[in-house]
Amino acid sequence: MTKHKTGTREEWLAARLELLKAEKELTRRSDELARRRQELPWVRIDKDYRFDTDEGKASLADLFRGRSQLLMYHFMFGPDYNAGCPNCSAIADGFNGFAIHLANHDVMLWAVSRAPIAKLQTYKRRMDWSFPWASSSGSDFNYDFNASFTEEQQRMGNVNYNYSKGGVSSRQVEIAATETASEVVTEGPRAEIARSVGTDWATYIREMPGMSAFALEDGVVYHTYSAYARGLDGLWGGYQWLDRAPKVRNETGGIWWRRHDEYESQSPSLGWCCR
Repeated sequence: MTKHKTGTREEWLAARLELLKAEKELTRRSDELARRRQELPWVRIDKDYRFDTDEGKASLADLFRGRSQLLMYHFMFGPDYNAGCPNCSAIADGFNGFAIHLANHDVMLWAVSRAPIAKLQTYKRRMDWSFPWASSSGSDFNYDFNASFTEEQQRMGNVNYNYSKGGVSSRQVEIAATETASEVVTEGPRAEIARSVGTDWATYIREMPGMSAFALEDGVVYHTYSAYARGLDGLWGGYQWLDRAPKVRNETGGIWWRRHDEYESQSPSLGWCCR
């Protein structure tokens, strides 16, 4: 017998109609936020960022590939990683499906990481992805857009992430107690996630997730928008479905998302996503 509240169909419908009012209000607020995003002032990019891609060296303007708009997902894959972040990987699983739609609406979608291009290509083949992925290795790009941080910044708590200065997470006190913070997290889910990319927790979170938007007009690139942390929830297809499931996100204290080739097989009919 379920412990959840139960009721008649009439009671359900009455409650559902009340919820619908709130959902419609949220939709209107989301529309308003989208309008306000479009009204943000554009910031001209004069720095000559260079990236490594499957086709060779590229500038930021090159990544537009003939479109006037560019969306870049800051994928957590640092130079010391040997695999991509499992959470970023779960988000990126959806890129293949809608990248072509964006491209036909004048928008190029890229992932960008600091790992060398060879590592990104190897991991991309493992995940069976086809979306474009650029390496910003040797560039200030990730640092300038607050998605990567140096060990010194981390140790001193001089980190500005998600428009808040003071640390990537609530780790400042922990880090202060150690020289490099490499031994701060050695057990538990966080340590397991770090080990899954081949590094320790402190090194792992020198990269953080985010997305940045750019426009190209008359040969000039402008930065138009960036979002981080929970600001990415709306881009994460899995969350949108789970939030509508009976038990919603049902997150646990353990590893929440895994790479799609790391789940135990549950049903042959589910294909690669659960192998």
